[in-house]
Amino acid sequence: MEVLLVLATTLELYPLMYSIRRKRLDIITEVFNSMPLRAGKIPVYFIWIISVLLLVCSGVTYRVLASRLKLVVETPVELPVPLSAFPEQVGNWTGQDVPISPNIQRAAKNDAFLNRLFINKLNDEWANIYVAYTAHPRTMLGHRPQICYVGGGWVHEGTEPTSVTSNSGREFPCLLHRFHRPYPETEETVVLNFYIVNGKLTSDERVFSGVGWRRPNINGDPAHYVTQVQISSVFENSIRSAARDIADLVLDFFPDENGQVRALKYVESTSGVKK
Repeated sequence: MEVLLVLATTLELYPLMYSIRRKRLDIITEVFNSMPLRAGKIPVYFIWIISVLLLVCSGVTYRVLASRLKLVVETPVELPVPLSAFPEQVGNWTGQDVPISPNIQRAAKNDAFLNRLFINKLNDEWANIYVAYTAHPRTMLGHRPQICYVGGGWVHEGTEPTSVTSNSGREFPCLLHRFHRPYPETEETVVLNFYIVNGKLTSDERVFSGVGWRRPNINGDPAHYVTQVQISSVFENSIRSAARDIADLVLDFFPDENGQVRALKYVESTSGVKK
Protein backbone atom coordinates (compact mmCIF):
# COMPACT_ATOMS: atom_id res chain seq x y z
CA MET A 1 0.00 0.00 0.00
CA GLU A 2 2.77 2.45 0.95
CA VAL A 3 4.69 1.56 -2.22
CA LEU A 4 1.64 2.47 -4.30
CA LEU A 5 1.29 5.75 -2.42
CA VAL A 6 4.93 6.70 -3.03
CA LEU A 7 4.64 5.74 -6.70
CA ALA A 8 1.49 7.81 -7.17
CA THR A 9 3.06 10.81 -5.44
CA THR A 10 6.22 10.56 -7.56
CA LEU A 11 4.20 10.42 -10.77
CA GLU A 12 2.30 13.56 -9.79
CA LEU A 13 5.47 15.47 -8.92
CA TYR A 14 7.48 14.23 -11.91
CA PRO A 15 6.49 17.09 -14.26
CA LEU A 16 7.89 19.56 -11.73
CA MET A 17 11.21 17.77 -11.83
CA TYR A 18 11.61 17.48 -15.61
CA SER A 19 13.68 20.64 -16.02
CA ILE A 20 16.02 19.61 -13.20
CA ARG A 21 16.49 16.12 -14.57
CA ARG A 22 17.02 17.49 -18.09
CA LYS A 23 19.76 19.80 -16.91
CA ARG A 24 21.60 17.03 -15.05
CA LEU A 25 21.36 14.68 -18.03
CA ASP A 26 22.82 17.39 -20.28
CA ILE A 27 25.80 17.64 -17.93
CA ILE A 28 26.34 13.88 -18.01
CA THR A 29 26.08 13.85 -21.81
CA GLU A 30 28.62 16.66 -22.07
CA VAL A 31 31.06 14.78 -19.86
CA PHE A 32 30.54 11.61 -21.87
CA ASN A 33 31.18 13.34 -25.19
CA SER A 34 34.35 15.00 -23.91
CA MET A 35 35.96 11.74 -22.75
CA PRO A 36 38.61 10.18 -25.05
CA LEU A 37 37.47 6.59 -25.50
CA ARG A 38 39.26 3.79 -27.27
CA ALA A 39 37.20 1.38 -29.30
CA GLY A 40 35.74 -1.37 -27.13
CA LYS A 41 37.17 -0.01 -23.87
CA ILE A 42 35.75 2.29 -21.19
CA PRO A 43 38.22 3.63 -18.61
CA VAL A 44 37.44 2.69 -15.02
CA TYR A 45 37.69 6.29 -13.84
CA PHE A 46 35.06 7.25 -16.40
CA ILE A 47 32.62 4.74 -14.92
CA TRP A 48 33.28 6.18 -11.47
CA ILE A 49 32.61 9.72 -12.72
CA ILE A 50 29.31 8.68 -14.30
CA SER A 51 28.30 6.82 -11.12
CA VAL A 52 29.03 9.83 -8.93
CA LEU A 53 27.09 12.13 -11.26
CA LEU A 54 24.09 9.78 -11.20
CA LEU A 55 24.17 9.63 -7.41
CA VAL A 56 24.32 13.42 -7.19
CA CYS A 57 21.40 13.78 -9.60
CA SER A 58 19.35 11.25 -7.63
CA GLY A 59 20.08 13.06 -4.37
CA VAL A 60 19.12 16.44 -5.77
CA THR A 61 15.93 15.02 -7.26
CA TYR A 62 14.96 13.37 -3.98
CA ARG A 63 15.59 16.51 -1.93
CA VAL A 64 13.55 18.70 -4.27
CA LEU A 65 10.71 16.17 -4.32
CA ALA A 66 10.72 15.86 -0.54
CA SER A 67 10.79 19.63 -0.10
CA ARG A 68 7.94 20.12 -2.55
CA LEU A 69 5.84 17.39 -0.92
CA LYS A 70 6.44 18.85 2.56
CA LEU A 71 5.35 22.27 1.31
CA VAL A 72 2.19 20.84 -0.27
CA VAL A 73 1.19 18.93 2.86
CA GLU A 74 1.85 21.81 5.27
CA THR A 75 0.19 24.57 3.21
CA PRO A 76 -3.50 24.95 4.16
CA VAL A 77 -5.99 24.81 1.31
CA GLU A 78 -8.41 27.74 1.44
CA LEU A 79 -12.14 27.32 0.94
CA PRO A 80 -13.88 29.61 -1.58
CA VAL A 81 -15.93 30.96 1.34
CA PRO A 82 -14.11 30.89 4.72
CA LEU A 83 -15.86 29.22 7.64
CA SER A 84 -15.48 32.46 9.57
CA ALA A 85 -18.31 33.77 7.34
CA PHE A 86 -20.71 31.13 8.69
CA PRO A 87 -23.77 33.00 10.01
CA GLU A 88 -23.93 33.67 13.72
CA GLN A 89 -27.70 33.83 13.51
CA VAL A 90 -29.57 30.89 11.93
CA GLY A 91 -33.31 31.01 12.47
CA ASN A 92 -33.86 31.06 16.24
CA TRP A 93 -30.28 29.93 16.94
CA THR A 94 -27.66 32.46 18.00
CA GLY A 95 -24.03 31.37 17.89
CA GLN A 96 -20.79 32.36 19.58
CA ASP A 97 -17.35 31.06 18.66
CA VAL A 98 -15.58 28.81 21.16
CA PRO A 99 -11.75 28.87 20.95
CA ILE A 100 -9.79 25.66 20.38
CA SER A 101 -6.31 25.40 21.87
CA PRO A 102 -3.36 25.61 19.43
CA ASN A 103 -2.17 22.16 20.56
CA ILE A 104 -5.45 20.57 19.49
CA GLN A 105 -5.37 22.47 16.20
CA ARG A 106 -1.87 21.19 15.44
CA ALA A 107 -2.87 17.62 16.28
CA ALA A 108 -6.00 17.78 14.10
CA LYS A 109 -4.07 19.18 11.07
CA ASN A 110 -7.21 20.68 9.56
CA ASP A 111 -7.15 23.32 6.83
CA ALA A 112 -10.14 25.11 8.40
CA PHE A 113 -12.52 24.64 11.30
CA LEU A 114 -15.51 26.16 13.02
CA ASN A 115 -16.35 25.62 16.69
CA ARG A 116 -19.46 27.52 17.70
CA LEU A 117 -21.99 27.27 20.52
CA PHE A 118 -25.56 27.89 19.36
CA ILE A 119 -28.44 28.72 21.72
CA ASN A 120 -32.10 28.62 20.70
CA LYS A 121 -33.77 31.76 22.11
CA LEU A 122 -37.23 30.18 22.02
CA ASN A 123 -36.62 27.18 24.27
CA ASP A 124 -33.09 27.72 25.66
CA GLU A 125 -31.79 24.57 23.94
CA TRP A 126 -28.10 24.65 23.17
CA ALA A 127 -25.79 22.68 20.89
CA ASN A 128 -22.13 22.98 19.97
CA ILE A 129 -21.36 22.80 16.23
CA TYR A 130 -17.85 21.64 15.37
CA VAL A 131 -16.90 21.57 11.67
CA ALA A 132 -13.43 20.44 10.56
CA TYR A 133 -12.32 20.65 6.91
CA THR A 134 -9.24 19.17 5.26
CA ALA A 135 -8.19 18.96 1.61
CA HIS A 136 -5.68 16.28 2.68
CA PRO A 137 -8.20 13.52 3.56
CA ARG A 138 -5.65 11.15 5.10
CA THR A 139 -5.20 13.62 8.00
CA MET A 140 -8.85 13.06 9.01
CA LEU A 141 -8.37 9.34 9.62
CA GLY A 142 -8.56 8.45 13.29
CA HIS A 143 -10.13 11.77 14.33
CA ARG A 144 -13.54 10.50 15.37
CA PRO A 145 -15.48 10.95 18.62
CA GLN A 146 -14.79 7.43 19.93
CA ILE A 147 -11.08 8.29 19.93
CA CYS A 148 -10.91 12.03 20.57
CA TYR A 149 -13.47 12.15 23.39
CA VAL A 150 -11.94 9.15 25.15
CA GLY A 151 -8.53 10.82 24.78
CA GLY A 152 -10.05 13.86 26.50
CA GLY A 153 -11.08 11.85 29.54
CA TRP A 154 -14.64 10.84 28.60
CA VAL A 155 -16.02 7.32 28.91
CA HIS A 156 -17.63 5.95 25.74
CA GLU A 157 -21.02 4.40 26.49
CA GLY A 158 -21.98 3.39 22.97
CA THR A 159 -22.52 4.33 19.32
CA GLU A 160 -25.53 3.71 17.11
CA PRO A 161 -26.33 4.54 13.46
CA THR A 162 -29.13 7.01 12.94
CA SER A 163 -30.21 9.78 10.58
CA VAL A 164 -31.59 13.31 10.71
CA THR A 165 -33.92 14.91 8.18
CA SER A 166 -33.25 18.60 7.70
CA ASN A 167 -35.88 21.29 7.21
CA SER A 168 -35.36 21.03 3.44
CA GLY A 169 -36.08 17.28 3.51
CA ARG A 170 -32.46 16.13 3.02
CA GLU A 171 -31.53 13.01 4.98
CA PHE A 172 -28.22 13.08 6.84
CA PRO A 173 -26.79 9.65 7.77
CA CYS A 174 -25.13 9.97 11.17
CA LEU A 175 -23.59 8.14 14.08
CA LEU A 176 -24.93 8.95 17.54
CA HIS A 177 -22.30 8.68 20.31
CA ARG A 178 -22.90 8.81 24.06
CA PHE A 179 -20.23 9.69 26.64
CA HIS A 180 -20.00 10.45 30.34
CA ARG A 181 -17.31 11.64 32.73
CA PRO A 182 -15.71 9.10 35.10
CA TYR A 183 -17.09 8.82 38.63
CA PRO A 184 -17.56 10.88 40.77
CA GLU A 185 -18.43 13.38 38.00
CA THR A 186 -21.92 13.13 36.52
CA GLU A 187 -21.51 15.11 33.28
CA GLU A 188 -22.89 13.47 30.12
CA THR A 189 -22.82 14.43 26.44
CA VAL A 190 -24.35 13.19 23.20
CA VAL A 191 -22.59 13.68 19.84
CA LEU A 192 -24.10 13.49 16.37
CA ASN A 193 -21.37 12.88 13.81
CA PHE A 194 -21.25 12.74 9.99
CA TYR A 195 -18.86 13.47 7.11
CA ILE A 196 -19.02 15.37 3.83
CA VAL A 197 -16.72 13.72 1.28
CA ASN A 198 -16.36 15.63 -1.99
CA GLY A 199 -19.93 16.82 -1.60
CA LYS A 200 -21.43 13.46 -0.58
CA LEU A 201 -22.80 12.64 2.87
CA THR A 202 -21.65 9.60 4.83
CA SER A 203 -21.28 8.38 8.41
CA ASP A 204 -18.62 5.82 7.49
CA GLU A 205 -14.94 6.73 7.85
CA ARG A 206 -14.00 3.81 5.60
CA VAL A 207 -15.26 5.79 2.60
CA PHE A 208 -12.05 7.87 2.62
CA SER A 209 -9.59 5.37 4.09
CA GLY A 210 -8.32 3.81 0.82
CA VAL A 211 -4.94 4.38 -0.82
CA GLY A 212 -6.36 6.89 -3.28
CA TRP A 213 -7.36 9.21 -0.42
CA ARG A 214 -3.83 9.20 1.02
CA ARG A 215 -2.26 10.85 -1.99
CA PRO A 216 -1.24 14.48 -1.36
CA ASN A 217 -3.43 17.17 -2.87
CA ILE A 218 -0.69 18.48 -5.18
CA ASN A 219 -2.89 21.07 -6.91
CA GLY A 220 -4.50 22.33 -3.70
CA ASP A 221 -7.96 21.53 -5.00
CA PRO A 222 -10.55 22.56 -2.34
CA ALA A 223 -13.11 20.21 -3.93
CA HIS A 224 -11.01 17.14 -2.99
CA TYR A 225 -11.78 17.05 0.71
CA VAL A 226 -13.28 15.54 3.83
CA THR A 227 -15.30 17.56 6.31
CA GLN A 228 -16.31 16.21 9.69
CA VAL A 229 -19.37 17.66 11.44
CA GLN A 230 -20.02 17.06 15.14
CA ILE A 231 -23.10 18.42 16.89
CA SER A 232 -23.01 17.89 20.65
CA SER A 233 -25.11 18.70 23.69
CA VAL A 234 -26.43 17.21 26.90
CA PHE A 235 -29.74 16.12 25.39
CA GLU A 236 -30.37 14.18 22.19
CA ASN A 237 -33.38 16.35 21.35
CA SER A 238 -31.17 19.43 21.32
CA ILE A 239 -28.65 18.06 18.81
CA ARG A 240 -31.39 16.74 16.54
CA SER A 241 -33.16 20.10 16.62
CA ALA A 242 -29.92 21.94 15.79
CA ALA A 243 -29.11 19.49 13.00
CA ARG A 244 -32.53 19.99 11.40
CA ASP A 245 -32.09 23.76 11.37
CA ILE A 246 -28.36 24.15 10.66
CA ALA A 247 -27.05 21.08 8.75
CA ASP A 248 -28.22 22.31 5.34
CA LEU A 249 -26.37 25.57 5.84
CA VAL A 250 -23.17 23.71 6.69
CA LEU A 251 -23.34 21.93 3.32
CA ASP A 252 -23.57 25.29 1.53
CA PHE A 253 -20.02 26.19 2.60
CA PHE A 254 -18.36 23.19 0.94
CA PRO A 255 -17.99 22.20 -2.72
CA ASP A 256 -20.80 19.94 -3.89
CA GLU A 257 -20.28 16.96 -6.21
CA ASN A 258 -19.81 19.39 -9.11
CA GLY A 259 -17.35 21.57 -7.21
CA GLN A 260 -19.87 24.40 -6.71
CA VAL A 261 -20.14 26.30 -3.41
CA ARG A 262 -23.68 27.56 -2.82
CA ALA A 263 -22.61 29.97 -0.06
CA LEU A 264 -20.92 32.14 -2.70
CA LYS A 265 -24.38 33.27 -3.79
CA TYR A 266 -25.47 34.84 -0.52
CA VAL A 267 -22.56 35.31 1.89
CA GLU A 268 -21.31 38.88 2.15
CA SER A 269 -18.21 39.93 4.04
CA THR A 270 -20.20 42.57 5.93
CA SER A 271 -23.04 40.30 7.00
CA GLY A 272 -23.14 37.28 9.26
CA VAL A 273 -26.86 36.62 9.05
CA LYS A 274 -28.79 34.24 6.81
CA LYS A 275 -32.58 34.44 6.89
